[in-house]
Amino acid sequence: MKRKTGTFQKKLLVCFIVFTAVIFTVLWLLQTVFLQRFYDGMIIKNTLSAAEKISAHSKENDISDYIDKLSRENSVIIFVTDTDGSILYSSDEYKRIQHMHENGEIIPDMKPDSRIPRAHYRELPANYSEFLSKLSSSDTDTAELRYDDLYVCGRFIDYPETDGKAVLYIGTMLTPVGSTARIIRIQLIWVTILSVIIGAVIAWFMSRSFSRPISQLTEKAHKLGESSSDVTYHEGFCSELDELSHTLDATSEKLSQSREFQNELLANVSHDLRTPLTMIKGYAEMIRDISREDEQQCTEDVAVIVEEADRLTALVNEILEYSELQMTDAEPVMSEVNLSETVKTAAGTFRNLYEKDGFIFDCKIEEEVYVHGNASRLGRAVYNLTDNAVRHAGDEKWIGIALKTEKDRVIIEVSDHGNGIAKDELERIWDRYYTSRQRNGKGVSGLGLAIVKQTALLHNGRCEAESEEGKGSTFRIILNV
Repeated sequence: MKRKTGTFQKKLLVCFIVFTAVIFTVLWLLQTVFLQRFYDGMIIKNTLSAAEKISAHSKENDISDYIDKLSRENSVIIFVTDTDGSILYSSDEYKRIQHMHENGEIIPDMKPDSRIPRAHYRELPANYSEFLSKLSSSDTDTAELRYDDLYVCGRFIDYPETDGKAVLYIGTMLTPVGSTARIIRIQLIWVTILSVIIGAVIAWFMSRSFSRPISQLTEKAHKLGESSSDVTYHEGFCSELDELSHTLDATSEKLSQSREFQNELLANVSHDLRTPLTMIKGYAEMIRDISREDEQQCTEDVAVIVEEADRLTALVNEILEYSELQMTDAEPVMSEVNLSETVKTAAGTFRNLYEKDGFIFDCKIEEEVYVHGNASRLGRAVYNLTDNAVRHAGDEKWIGIALKTEKDRVIIEVSDHGNGIAKDELERIWDRYYTSRQRNGKGVSGLGLAIVKQTALLHNGRCEAESEEGKGSTFRIILNV
C-alpha cells in the first residue's frame, strides 16, 4: 500500500518547528544543566591566563600596578610571597592597598626600606601551605588546587623585591550559580513561549509563501498543452522556480504544437494516404479477379501499384522528415559545408534521373562556396526545390539551378518555365499541407516547401518565391555568410 505523503507546506512547517525545538533544547541545556560547568571553566581559564600574564611581566618595575589591574578585571585574590611564605605583595578586586602621607596625599605602597611603613596585607589563606608544598614538588614550577568552591593556581616567578624566586598565588571563588540559573530558567520559559508562538506564525506564513508558487506550478503542469490555461504564476520568488515556469511554458507550447501537428496530419494527410491505398487495393483486386491471365493488362496494373506505392512512400518520408524538423529538441550538427558540392550533387541526381525524359538542367554554380551549416539538411532542401521544379516544369522541361554570392549572402535559386503560381497563393506555398497544386496530381504531401523553409530558418536564413502565371517560377534560399 502506497504511503500517503504530506504536503510541502506541512513538511516545511514541521521542519521549522523541529529546528526551533532543537535550538531551544540546546539553549536550555547550556543555560541550565551545563551552566555551572561552563561558568567554572571560564573562571579557571581566566585565572590561568592572569597567572601567565603576571609571569611574563614579573620583572617590570610597575608589576604591582599590573597585578592590581588583573585582580580587578578577573575578580581574583593575588599573593606574591618569598619561598618562606613572607608576603611581598597582595591584591584583590575590592581595593588597592595604599598609604596615606603625613600631609594627606595618597601614594602607592612603598618598599621595605622606605620611611613610610608598609600597609597591612590580608593574611595568607589556610591552604597556602598545601599549595606551596605542591608547588615545591612540581617538576614544571606550577601548581593547581581545586575545591568545591575555590580554585587556586600559581607558579615560581621573578620579582623585583627579591633576589631569588618568588611564589605567585592566585585564588578565585567558584561561586554556585543556582540562583542565577533559576533566574535564567524563568527568562527562558517566557522566551521559549514567545519564540514558539512567533516562530509558529512566521513558519506558517513562510510555508504558505513557499508552497503557493509550487502549487501554481503544479496546477500549471496539470494543464500542459491546453489551449486556454488560466493559471497565473507570479515570478520573482526564486530563480529556480522561475526557470521551471519557463520550462513548463516551453513544454506546453511544444505539446500544443504536437497536438496541432497531429490534428493537421489527420485532417490534411488522411486524403493523401487514402488515395494511394485505395488505388493499390483496387488494382490488386483487378489483378486477382480480372487481369491475372492477361499479361499486358496485368503488367500495366502492377505498374500503377508500384507508382502508387512509391507515391505513398514519398508521402510518408516527407511527413517523417518534417516531423523530425519540427519536433526535435536537439540542434542539428553544424560544420563547414562546401555548398557548391552539395548543390552539384543534388543537380546531378536529377540530371541522371530525368535527362532521358527530355528535361534540360541549366546549372550555374559558383565554385568553392562555403557556409556553416548541416550538409544533409541543406542537400535535402535543394533536392526538394529541384523536385518541385521538375513536377511543375511544363512542356519546355527546363530547370534552372544556380548558386551565387552577393556581398555577405549566399543564394540558391531553382527555376522552371511551368504554369506559374497565382499571386494570392504565392505567400501560402511555404505553409505545411498547402496542397492546391498537389490536388492536381503534381505534388506529394504539401510538406516539401515547408521542409525547405524550416531548414532555412535553422540556418538563420529565409526563403523567397517569384512567379508569373504562364511563364514559370523561381524559388530561393538566402543564407547569411
